[in-house]
Amino acid sequence: QLQLVESGGGLVQPGGSLRLSCVVSGDTLDGYAIGWFRQAPGKEREGVSCITTGETLYRDSVKGRFTISRDNAKNTVYLQMNSLKPEDTAVYYCGSMEARSGRYYYAFFNAPNAYGPWGQGTQVTVSS
Repeated sequence: QLQLVESGGGLVQPGGSLRLSCVVSGDTLDGYAIGWFRQAPGKEREGVSCITTGETLYRDSVKGRFTISRDNAKNTVYLQMNSLKPEDTAVYYCGSMEARSGRYYYAFFNAPNAYGPWGQGTQVTVSS
């Protein structure tokens, strides 16, 4: 089972940027879907973006603003977040699923807890 540690959150004004990092240990990134998820107070966890060897996924509300990438040499997945909005405020988590079955696609949009177990996450607060 992979271990994932998130970092990079903080307080930023609307329109600002942050880059989140997810350091992965226990195996290489190949063969896994690594996803970023978020949970705001009182709301359910939702998928933000996901990356596999050959595919990237985004929820509609972040398309054109967020970019997911991976550095195989560092076993790290990044989430570059630009043009941040107050509604992006949440705790952000990264999670993983084996990619070979293709179930990661459905789970990302419909059953995000399948990417757990979850770490502590990193808080992103967008406020003036």
